[in-house]
Amino acid sequence: MAIKLYGTTASTATLRAKACLAEKGLDYEFVNVNMSNKEHKSPEFLSRNPFGQVPAFEDGDLKLFESRAITQYLAHAYPDNGTNLIIHDPKKMAIVGVWIEVESQKFDQFGSKLAWELGYKPMFGLTTDDAAVEENEKKLEQVLDVYESRLSESKYLGGDCFTLADLHHLPVLKFLFGTKAKRLFDARPHVSAWAADIQSRPAWVKAITA
Repeated sequence: MAIKLYGTTASTATLRAKACLAEKGLDYEFVNVNMSNKEHKSPEFLSRNPFGQVPAFEDGDLKLFESRAITQYLAHAYPDNGTNLIIHDPKKMAIVGVWIEVESQKFDQFGSKLAWELGYKPMFGLTTDDAAVEENEKKLEQVLDVYESRLSESKYLGGDCFTLADLHHLPVLKFLFGTKAKRLFDARPHVSAWAADIQSRPAWVKAITA
């Protein structure tokens, strides 16, 4: 099997790559990385990702790391497989590119911190920092207000079809929707409908259960 994904399903970044592979309908080998045993810091793994973080990815002789770089590669390298996650019209794709950046630079910045405080810390028996939760909820609300406006104009962030701009949100949404932060999405009808739509996609369900 040419494609290999190294990671752990507890990682939002790994799930982002798994979501893309599922949308593209590609066969691949998933290699679990035991982070509690520091496998991600081993010389073998560092040869795949020198930063010692998951995921790492191989497609034949190509080695990649950084989940969004992996999804971009898959979308461009396998355009005829599964869901088309990019748009070939350059102006329309430029809009998709804007929202890919928004997810990475704005949504993820605050969403991941909330996922850590509200989702991961309780799993690890750590104490949630209530001040950090309050601060990042306020910042995420400001981002979601922009999303609400955008999604009142189009079904998806990049336009009328599901693209990488939407897919990249899925892992953090998964963790936030199991916490009290879900109310921030529920309070915004267009955001709420969008989040429900993308989380119900069969490929996403497959990615988090397979």
